[in-house]
Amino acid sequence: MTSLAKFLSGLLGSAFEQNGLPADLGVVRVSDRPDLSQFQCNGAMAAAKQAKKNPRDIAMKIIETLSEKQEFKRLEVAGPGFINIDLTEDCIAAHTQAIASDDRLGLGAYPSDTVILDYGGPNIAKPMHVGHLRASIIGDCLRRVYDYAGYNALGDVHMGDWGTPMGQIISELELRGTLGQNLTMEDLEKIYPEASKACKADEKRADMARAATAKLQDGDADYIKVWQQFIDVSVAGMKANFDALGVHFDMWKGEACVHHLIAPMVNDLREQGLALDDDGAVVVSVASEADTKEIPPLILYKRDGAVMYGTTDLATIVDRVQEYNPSKIIYIVDQRQSLHFEQVFRVARMGGIVPNGTDLIHAGFGTMNGTDGKPFKTRAGGVMKLEDLIATGIDKAQARLDDANLADDIGPDERQDIAQKVAIAAIKFADLQNNRIADYVFDLDRMTSFEGKTGPYLLYQAVRIKSLLKKAAAQSMIMSNNFKIQDEDQVLALLLAEFPDHFDLALRNNTPHVLCDYAYKIAQSFSSFYSNCHILSERDEDLRASRLGLCSLTVRQLELILNLLGIQIPERM
Repeated sequence: MTSLAKFLSGLLGSAFEQNGLPADLGVVRVSDRPDLSQFQCNGAMAAAKQAKKNPRDIAMKIIETLSEKQEFKRLEVAGPGFINIDLTEDCIAAHTQAIASDDRLGLGAYPSDTVILDYGGPNIAKPMHVGHLRASIIGDCLRRVYDYAGYNALGDVHMGDWGTPMGQIISELELRGTLGQNLTMEDLEKIYPEASKACKADEKRADMARAATAKLQDGDADYIKVWQQFIDVSVAGMKANFDALGVHFDMWKGEACVHHLIAPMVNDLREQGLALDDDGAVVVSVASEADTKEIPPLILYKRDGAVMYGTTDLATIVDRVQEYNPSKIIYIVDQRQSLHFEQVFRVARMGGIVPNGTDLIHAGFGTMNGTDGKPFKTRAGGVMKLEDLIATGIDKAQARLDDANLADDIGPDERQDIAQKVAIAAIKFADLQNNRIADYVFDLDRMTSFEGKTGPYLLYQAVRIKSLLKKAAAQSMIMSNNFKIQDEDQVLALLLAEFPDHFDLALRNNTPHVLCDYAYKIAQSFSSFYSNCHILSERDEDLRASRLGLCSLTVRQLELILNLLGIQIPERM
């Protein structure tokens, strides 16, 4: 099943072919001017040069070819050669019925290949903070989108659990005489910055940390036991944060998982003549004559033998290819890391680390800023913990519910659950509605509003529809998918027919904001439909049943899209 626009593109493409012109000229899109037509085709304009004819004459020929098609209510040439298209009520009703009868709401089949999405990226022994928000929210949304499409979508948290920071903490604990004692996350949050600061100030302390790191990576049993405690304590805290956000991972792997793959990988790159010694370091030159800016070599080993992030990223690709053979590996990481990933991807291609058929994609994102336009901070100027941000959001959501007189007759436990859902919807939608590469302003006051383009507004509209359907059921009103599409119903019905195109665009470009824009349009369109149409009060039983069916289809689409965004709808407010 396809969208109406794609269905019409097939009809017009055939008409262009029948007139000796390429079928791809028949592309139909939703009209930019809904006051003039429902759909439009601009192919006659493009065909004019090729056919050496007036575009209006070409458009008229296309319309004549389609004149006996029963789907069209009106076909008209406009301006220099645009084809304006309106469909019959029966055509719209039939397509709406097909969508409503489809468990996937008109969405077609996609490949079942494996796709690995790398997002989150928290570090062991460090608290999660607002800097982890965008990667987690965008990554989880894309995982949901790929999963719903039919891919075997696997989310990997890719923890920072190896390297110098671990050695710094271990050496600090040794100096304190507390190595091996039980630690809490609060202990680690205090110890790590103190250890890091000491190593920066004292070269002897830095040498101790490097020695501890080397000993850990050589497999010292005591160090491994302590390190595992760091992981267990840290992961418990991470999972609490991710659960509160509604973010899921299929793999909880860290950098340590691929440490054993690094040496053989680098040796292979040496044998290929790619990895070279450079003043004590080991590097791979990745520059190309086609480059318009300087692309420096990727450093695999520093002079002191330390492994770099890029080396670990390459070894992680080796691991993923060996274990999963994915068709895509998508990195949801800050856009400022674009050069790093360009270097890593080039080495992966040059060295045959990744098969030619596997796409390596950096789905970068911009920064989350405060209302002052600078990177988001606490009032004291520090980096806000993620758990504190979520708690603040819930408090703000509670206040918004009070202001709007919503959920005031609901018990405290359910009300708290509603506030949690409203807060997460506010936080996620405020992030996802932006083109991911753009910076955006994090403003809790604006994003928790029940008015405007916000997550809470979408929840309100969805709950409103659910409430209406419950009232209809309580009055034993019949709901039908045998739609009677009147003028007042057309805008909403036509909008619901667009879902496959918006989903496909979001999937193709890894852009969740496309789904956000579409969900908001649906909510707005339903609000107009609700205001302008009799639904429960409609006396024509067939029309009332049709409109209740349209309400049901609307909330099904909203539920699906919001679920793809990682947003849950309360049963009531």
